[in-house]
Amino acid sequence: MSNLVRICSETQLPEEGQACEVVYRERQFCVARNGGEIAVMDNVCPHQEGPLGQGLVENGCIVCPWHAWTFDLKTGQAQHTDQVRVKVYPSKVENGALLVELPEF
Repeated sequence: MSNLVRICSETQLPEEGQACEVVYRERQFCVARNGGEIAVMDNVCPHQEGPLGQGLVENGCIVCPWHAWTFDLKTGQAQHTDQVRVKVYPSKVENGALLVELPEF
């Protein structure tokens, strides 16, 4: 991975089956843990800009808390249509930090 940036410490990561919001340089990310893996995606639901990081993790997906739009944690693909997707970022936990590949940084 290139262009890795530290967006939070490992202690700030959500517990299994949960999600949280992380802000890095005024940009919000949804960070979720499912099956022991960490997923990082944009925090804004494309429907009405709901906060995905406040949603529920169910069956490998994040469910938006506002209107229940559901997105796959690995691909960002909406479950109800092929036309909508949330950006998912490559990431890894290393040396006590969550590192995310952000090409624009």
